[in-house]
Amino acid sequence: MKLDGIHHISAITGDARRNVDFYTRVLGLRLVAKSVNQDDPSVYHLFYGDEVAHPGADMTFFEYPYAKPGRAGAGMVHTIVWRVGSPAALDFWAARLAAEGVEQERDERSLRFADPEGLAHELVVTTAPDEPLIADHPEVPAELALQGFEGVRAYSHNPDASAAVLERLMGASRTVDTFELRGAKRGGWIAFDPAPEERGRQSAGTVHHIAWGTTDADMDAWIEKVSNAGIPNSGLVDRHFFHSLYFREPGGILYELATEEPGFLVTGPAEELGKRIILPPFLESQRDRIEARLTPLPDPRADWPVKIS
Repeated sequence: MKLDGIHHISAITGDARRNVDFYTRVLGLRLVAKSVNQDDPSVYHLFYGDEVAHPGADMTFFEYPYAKPGRAGAGMVHTIVWRVGSPAALDFWAARLAAEGVEQERDERSLRFADPEGLAHELVVTTAPDEPLIADHPEVPAELALQGFEGVRAYSHNPDASAAVLERLMGASRTVDTFELRGAKRGGWIAFDPAPEERGRQSAGTVHHIAWGTTDADMDAWIEKVSNAGIPNSGLVDRHFFHSLYFREPGGILYELATEEPGFLVTGPAEELGKRIILPPFLESQRDRIEARLTPLPDPRADWPVKIS
């Protein structure tokens, strides 16, 4: 029973419109779903990913309008690491980000920058055998596009205990301070850096949780395994797009195990992804009230050139 790397990563934004612009127009991801935080339906849950919303490239944000800037500290993910296919892709992204006024640091293998709210990203030339997860974009050639998650870097309150959970419970393989979770389809890793002395503050520009990929067939066994280890957890949670198990590992990072099924296409065909607000069935009766409280968002693809077939 193996976990298929990173399923999705969820963070916080204080400005949904700016967030959509940066992750779709600048980074070239597709807005694959506009939904709401099921635990707080007054706020957006925005999902960005590849063209057909595969697990492994799914960056999500909860919008809390006007949220103050956050700060990563112990018990938090601090950097999201993305795959690209070549050094030429790093050259492309360095130029594209510079044209947008985004500060960056570059070496032969990676490019580091932050989004408008300070969330740190790193692009690395991958050697992973996994299928690239790419979104269409008129300004980003497919061979240069982001290819999905490589891993994350984090701070832990208790690195030894974090390592024990990853290796003994979750089946990670370890190389120094990097822990890879690789299943039949994909792999991804988490690495730990020394935590800063300053306490973290979860708000805009910080990661809320990281989700690791599993399947419906394995979920009951994972719930049993986590419970038998004495780790408090959520039990099975139906998130409409996938089924989830949440628990906080001993270093303080919130983990989710999320299933491949049913996937985002449960809401309709691929060409309709991201065009309308999707609500889980239990919230559908509240649609008018919920939509009235959300920030109006334009369709990021509305002004794309028309393809002639």
